[in-house]
Amino acid sequence: MERPTHTILSQLPDTELIKRVLEGETHVFEWIMRRYNQRLFRAGIAILGEITEVEDAMQNAYVKAYQHLKTFEHRSSFSTWLTRIMVNECLAQRSKRSHLKNTGMEYHPEDMSSIKTPSAILMNKELGNALETAIAHLPEKYRLVFMLREMEELTVKETAEVLDIEESNVKVRLNRAKAMLRQHLTQRIKDQAYTYHLTRCDRLVKSVLDKIVGNLPGTLEE
Repeated sequence: MERPTHTILSQLPDTELIKRVLEGETHVFEWIMRRYNQRLFRAGIAILGEITEVEDAMQNAYVKAYQHLKTFEHRSSFSTWLTRIMVNECLAQRSKRSHLKNTGMEYHPEDMSSIKTPSAILMNKELGNALETAIAHLPEKYRLVFMLREMEELTVKETAEVLDIEESNVKVRLNRAKAMLRQHLTQRIKDQAYTYHLTRCDRLVKSVLDKIVGNLPGTLEE
């Protein structure tokens, strides 16, 4: 029997992919990773804020998920189970980072506002940068809920399961995250939208002066 094509594999439900991996088709695990790379990356960025660390955590999370695939009991969705593994891995990695800082070893985090993550909601580069900067300034517990609920579109129940908190807490944190983002973005818009930049100002001034001087010689000296 021939292997399914890549297109067919990418369309199979999680349960079928898991079944094939457990039956010995290790290569099928690639399609689980491709399906959830974006979600795990966003969850990791919300906690660690540094691409290299996040990718390390993703690798560790996938290895652990593969090693414990037989123990997945389908009590929750596979995506929730996998994301929970990623969150735990990131928390453990952050704890290790704190230990290194306490022992005097240097750590240089990457500015999250400089991270570019493709997303359908980022309508253009400037809006994307403004949104990423605003998200980066959220406290972690609000940032993580926002990432999972709004960007990855997990349900309230799924988010609560991933983070091991009450569903009511998910709703409260999401509302506060939105309020903080709205405040940050509103201020950003007030400060930067439709500003008359120096280059435009210089160009206009020069154009007007050229016309004045050209049509009304001597006017400026009078």
